[in-house]
Amino acid sequence: MTDLDHLTQSLARNLKRLRTERGFTLDALAARAGVSRGMLIQIEQARTNPSVGTVVKVGDALGVSITSLLDYDQEPKVRIVPAEQAVRLWSTEAGSHSTLLAGAEAPGPLELWSWRLMPGDSSTSDPHPVGTTELLHVRAGVLTLSVDGEDHQVPAGTSASFESHVPHGYRNDGDQPVEMTLAVSVPAPG
Repeated sequence: MTDLDHLTQSLARNLKRLRTERGFTLDALAARAGVSRGMLIQIEQARTNPSVGTVVKVGDALGVSITSLLDYDQEPKVRIVPAEQAVRLWSTEAGSHSTLLAGAEAPGPLELWSWRLMPGDSSTSDPHPVGTTELLHVRAGVLTLSVDGEDHQVPAGTSASFESHVPHGYRNDGDQPVEMTLAVSVPAPG
């Protein structure tokens, strides 16, 4: 079984378990997440590899991190994630990519990411639930951080934090790759 097969199977199993634990019907979760009922059925039956955006919407609707949706095993108290098990969820032909390094669920979903943005590349995100906070640290290059339509320059060695319940995105307007570490904290549901 390939890594992609493992991820597809884990996503199917975890989505069904989490949806059932929360008492959501397929229709209720579809409405809450803003995705079709048919897409949820395909995910739960491991018949599709949904986009990162779809996985994020479903995770937000369930109040869990992407890590929880993709996790192969139940989480132990200490979870070591070897480099080969980090999950690359976004990439471009130019060489930009984001990799989910680790995540946790207490008190709400918490994710740690490594990003690389090549010159001219960008990634936008839909608003997360109210109360979601992102922290980032730029290791190389100059990041253009766009939050609710306003751009902010974040050079190497600089950190930023922002509430991400508004449209936001990351852009490399420079001529050098941007390397950054990003943490996302989503409030617990309810």
